[in-house]
Order: sequence, then C-alpha cells, then structure tokens
Amino acid sequence: QVQLVESGGGLVQAGGSLRLSCAASGRTFSNYAMGWFRQAPGKEREFVAVINWSGRNTLYRDSAKGRFTISRDNAKNTVYLQMNRLKPEDTADYYCAARVGLATTNYDYWGQGTQVTVSS
Repeated sequence: QVQLVESGGGLVQAGGSLRLSCAASGRTFSNYAMGWFRQAPGKEREFVAVINWSGRNTLYRDSAKGRFTISRDNAKNTVYLQMNRLKPEDTADYYCAARVGLATTNYDYWGQGTQVTVSS
C-alpha cells in the first residue's frame, strides 16, 4: 500500500501561483510514477501531469504545458506540482496518484485531494 497526502491548495487570483505537494508513505516511493489529476465541480476527473520514477520523464495535458511543472524528490518521498499563471478554469480538487510505469490512466493509489480555487 502507498499512502498519499496532498497539501498546498488554496485561493489565488488569476495569474498567481501555487505549489502543491504530495507526501507518500508505505512502499518504496521511487518504484512509482506519480501523477496529478484534477476534478472540477460537475466534471469528470482529468489527467494533469505525470513524472516517472527517476524524474527524467514527464507528461502534461495540453492546457498545463508551459504553466505547470511536476517534479519529485525521492529522498523526501514527495512529488510537487508548481502551477503558474493560474486561470479560473484551473479551479478544481487536485489529487496525486501513484502507479508503476509512466502513464496517464489506471492509477493504483490516490490521495484525498486538495482544493484549488482561482478567482477572476
């Protein structure tokens, strides 16, 4: 089992920045690719970004490219999502997730989420 706890969400004005963190415990963190997902009210959950076990490979949804950066610190068992130039449409609950292998779907472990609200 892998336990995941997100933090760093909050209220920010459009154009601002937030950094989300996800602390992992349980099994060896560096065995897993780590992803960020989000779910806006009334919408389905969607993929945002993923980073492979070493941090060398990443994938982003198109709307996140150039604004969001995913990173990880395996020594701290933590993955981050730096979000810049935030837009109101980024408002959602953000979740981190873990799986073996770099992919945008089929994650095995999920955190409880952290809320991000971007005001216009």
